[in-house]
Amino acid sequence: MTDQENSLDIPQHLHYTKAHAWLDRSVDPTVEGITDYAQQQLGELVFVDLPEVGQTVSAGDEIVSLESSKAVDSLVSPVSGTIAAVNSKLDDNPGLINRDPYGEGWIVKIAATDATDPHLGLISADDYRAYIQTLD
Repeated sequence: MTDQENSLDIPQHLHYTKAHAWLDRSVDPTVEGITDYAQQQLGELVFVDLPEVGQTVSAGDEIVSLESSKAVDSLVSPVSGTIAAVNSKLDDNPGLINRDPYGEGWIVKIAATDATDPHLGLISADDYRAYIQTLD
């Protein structure tokens, strides 16, 4: 394991995608953000383009644009539903994602219509950690 992998925060109670998004399905609406690994790869975020509250999304839709000094990336929704809330703190302080990707740096809340569907491609924390090890 590399030093980066050892230092990654991968909370056990969340679900993950191979596109480096996390989902907290234990709450309603479902909360989504990017993983610690993703924010490290992007570097310091300088802009987050959030969707409109009330917007309908389908699983696989790019719903957020994330800009850093290194790259522009997008957050894909692994669930279908309606955007219930966005983290408006990110408008003035996108670096919250870098400092606390699983807490204050959450990105969107989605009133999911399919959050319990087992075919969404979501993986456990252990499977996500194993997946990251294949990337380096």
